[in-house]
Formats: sequence, structure tokens, C-alpha cells
Amino acid sequence: MWHRDELLKSIWHAFTALDVDHRGKVSKSQLKVLSHNLCTMMKIPHDPVALEEHFKDDDEGPLSNHGYMPYLNKFILDKVRQDFDVMEFNKMCWTLCYKKNIETKHLLISDDDAFKVWCIFNFLSEVKYPLVIITEEIEYFLRKLTEAMGSVWSEEKFAEYKLQLNAKNNCLTAWELIELVGLSYFGKGMNHQTLSMGIYEVFQELILDVLKQGYMMKKGHKRKNWTERWFVLRPNSMSYYVCEDLVELKGDITLDQTCCVESLPDKEGKKCLFIIKCMDKSFEISASDKKKKQEWIQAIQTCIQQLRLGLPSPHRESRLRRRELRQRQQADDGDLVERMKQLQAANDYKQRQLEEMRKKMEEAAADAAVEEHRRKKSQLDLQDQYKLDLEREKMVRQQMEEQVAQKTSELELYLQRVRELEDMYHRLEEALEDERQAKQDEEAMRKLQARLLEEEATKRTELEQIHLQQQRALSQTQAEKQELVAEQQAKERDLQAAMQQLDRLEKERHGALEQYEEVSRKLERAANKTKTWKDKVAKHEGLVRLIQPGHKGPQKITNWGPASFTDTELDLKKKMWQERKNQQAQAQ
Repeated sequence: MWHRDELLKSIWHAFTALDVDHRGKVSKSQLKVLSHNLCTMMKIPHDPVALEEHFKDDDEGPLSNHGYMPYLNKFILDKVRQDFDVMEFNKMCWTLCYKKNIETKHLLISDDDAFKVWCIFNFLSEVKYPLVIITEEIEYFLRKLTEAMGSVWSEEKFAEYKLQLNAKNNCLTAWELIELVGLSYFGKGMNHQTLSMGIYEVFQELILDVLKQGYMMKKGHKRKNWTERWFVLRPNSMSYYVCEDLVELKGDITLDQTCCVESLPDKEGKKCLFIIKCMDKSFEISASDKKKKQEWIQAIQTCIQQLRLGLPSPHRESRLRRRELRQRQQADDGDLVERMKQLQAANDYKQRQLEEMRKKMEEAAADAAVEEHRRKKSQLDLQDQYKLDLEREKMVRQQMEEQVAQKTSELELYLQRVRELEDMYHRLEEALEDERQAKQDEEAMRKLQARLLEEEATKRTELEQIHLQQQRALSQTQAEKQELVAEQQAKERDLQAAMQQLDRLEKERHGALEQYEEVSRKLERAANKTKTWKDKVAKHEGLVRLIQPGHKGPQKITNWGPASFTDTELDLKKKMWQERKNQQAQAQ
């Protein structure tokens, strides 16, 4: 998101480049060209008639920049939308001004690096014209550049450079800052590539609002495959590219107040998973390790929290805090100077009093000398009186010295009292802050207590309803219990009848078993006889089986094949099968 003050800074550079005579004035034809280029870059229609109407009272000669500023605000900046490319806009203004102000051939940086330093200058410079960057912001930028290059910051070297800045009112212009970076004053031994990479990293952080970037795996929405992407996190979006050259953009994750980020358990052979949930879709991402996963989650949560609170990007907020701190420090310095002036005035007043006392003492000493001279010329009888007067004057002098010492001690006590009052003022501010915090905590506790009382009343109402329901359920349970008792008695009667029937069936079963055993013994005896008879036949005739005429009736089909058994054997097998079935049923 662009800010009007930052756009005005770039336009100011372009305007001053057209101001060849350095009088703050540019011709109308040049302003027309500049206005047309600004409108083209900001994607708004250019109206040359409006420019003519605005300057119709000054049709001849150069036009003042004070007259161009209202036109710029009304006909250009008020119509700007958020969808234009700010970098292209800055490059256009840079192209108009840099060749007239600096030569980069003798520097260690390229034109593109100089453009990035120029953008950083516009971001960190004060909102005053002509634009300058103060010592604190210079130190902030150089520290970041040194860290980006992997070098060690030197406090002693910058302290020496501060002494040189005193001759320049503790500030630099954009072109002086570019020359300072290009000469690599604070990066001795660094090559062009290292310096360029450091400038690019600081440019991404401060100007492009890149909060974090790196490779991670992303799950696709259609084919559900995992692909490695280069992710770039900004305050209100998270973009992912094919690789870190940022050429081929594959997609954007728009962050807003409704988004959230959560950690996921390992699955599908992927570890260190987390998910970004947006209103329309969700994005599953896999980091390389747990530390980077936690760093990404924390960074995304911070962005969402900033959006919910309506705060600007971290670097813009940090810049505002530094400016507010400087303003408060300047106000405190002004108050301190005012107090020092008051103390100096009081001290001067005391010094005047002391000077008056000294003059009085000198006058008294002169009077004493005159009196002494007069007394020497007087008669001898007045010598004793003169000595007495001289002693009296000495006493007066001692008293005056004591008064001077007393006034000096009073001055010291006064200064000590002033310091005590300042300490009491600071303690009073701390006490007021503690009181405000205590009131806020008390209000929070009061709200919490009211909410707890309301919840307690709700719970009491629910408990009364539950008690009434339990009473109704208890009465209903008593009626159901009586019905169950009656039903149980009926079931007991049925059970007794069933037991009697079971006893009868048991007796019948024992009888059937005895009959079965008797039939089995008979069958065994018959089988033995048949075997003996078959052995005899086989022994005498060489036959295993007698060939006898078959049954004249219809052939029976059984589970054991056609005519496998006689009718008697078949009936016996059916009976045995039925008894086994009954035994299994009883066992169950």
C-alpha cells in the first residue's frame, strides 16, 4: 500500500531535477510532461486543460512549485487508486533525476543498486523539504546493510563518521547517501556482489515489505501432489514462486482478519506440516524442519494479528516509533533547556546579589579606610573610639561573609530541591501509570465478576429445571417399576411352566436314548452276523458280495447317493442325526 508522503518525495526529486536554476520554479511545458508521465504511471487520465486552467493567472514565465503542489494534490494524487505499480512510478522519477545529481561509474554499486538506495532514502528521510536523512536513520540503515552483508558493525568507526556529519548539520541528501554506500566506507574489503546482495536484502525488507522468505513444499489443490516453491511473506499476502528469482509467480495467499494458521500432524510421508485457512480455500505446507515451521507459523500469525489490529507493516510502524521517540526527546530537551534557563536566571540573580554584597563590602571597607584616615588625623583621645569602630567594622564584614556563605548554601539547597522535585515528578508519573493500570484491572475484574454472577444464575436456573425433570422421571420410574414387578411375576409363572415342560422332555429324551442304545446293540449284532456270513461266502465261492435281485420299488435318492442304504439303515441314520441335533440344541 502506497502513502502520499512517499509519492510526494519521489515527485519532489523529479521536480528538483527539472529546476535547473535552483530557484524552486519549473516551466509550464516541463510541468505538462511531468504531469503526463505521472498520470500514465498511476493509471489515471491526464487532463491538460485542467493544468492550463489552474495556471491561467500565470501564463507567462516559470511556475512556482507552491502553485504546482495544489494542482498535484487535486488533479493527480486525489484520483490515484491502489492498483498501480509503485516501483515503476519510482523508476520513472529516478530516471528524471539521478543523471543530473550523481555519477555511478566511480562507485562500487550499479545504477540498479543506487536506485534501491534512493528508494530506501525516501522511506527513511524526514517529511521535510529539502529531503534529508538524519544521523539516527543513517545508522539504522547502515546497521541493517552491514548485517545483510554478514559483516560486523563498528561503533568506533561510525562515531568518527558522526564527527564528519557535524559539518553537514548531522544529515545527508539522497546523493550523498548513495555515494557513502557506493564508496563502501563501512564495508571495507567487500566486493561488488556482496554489497549488491546486501542492498537488495535491505531493499526487500524495507521497501517491498518482505518479512520472511524461503523454500517449502506445497500441496496442490487439484492433483494433490507436493511441489517445492519459494515463498515470500508480506504484511497482507504470501506469494509463492517457482524459484527464488521471483520471475514466475505461481499464486498468492491473501491474508486478512479471517485467516488462521494451524500446525498439522505428520501424514503422507510429510513432516513439519502446517495449514493456512482462508475464507475460500486452505493451503497445506511442509517446512524443512521444526524450527523453520515454528518461525513461519509465528510470522504468519503476527501478520494476521497486525491486520486485525489495523496496524501498518512492522518497518513502517518501527519508523513511526523512532520518529515519535525523536519528537518526544526533542520536547524533553526543550523542557530541559527551559529548566536550565530558569536555573541560570536564578543563579544570575544570586550572583547579582552576591556582587551587590561585595560592592557594599568594598564601600564599607572604603568608608572604614576613610574613617581610619580621619581618625589618624584626629586627636589621640579619639583613638580608643576608633579602635572600637574598627572592631565593629570587622564584625560587620564577618557578618557579610557569613551571609554570602548562607546564600551559597541556600543556592545549593535550591538546586537539590529542584532535583528532588524532578524525581518526585517521575515517581508521580509512575504512580499515575500504576493507578491507571489498577483501574483497568479492577474494571476487568468487575466485568469478569458480573459475567460469573450471570453464569451462576443461568446454572442455578438449569439446575432447578434438571431437579424438576428428575422428580418427574422418578415418579415415572415408580410406575414403570410396578409394571416391571407385575411383568416379572408373570414371567416367573411362565418360567415354572417351562421348567415342568423341560422335565417332561428330559424324561422323554432318556427313554429315546435307551431305545437308541437297544437298537444300536441289535444293529451291531446284525452287522457281526452279516460279516460272518459274507466271510463264509467269500471263502467258499470267492465272492465278496452276493448278487441279489434289487428292490422293485422306485429308487431312492439320499444324501449318500442313490440306493446306498437299505430302508432300515436309512431310518437308523435319520434317527441318529436327529438325536445329535437335539443334543447340540440342549448343549447350547
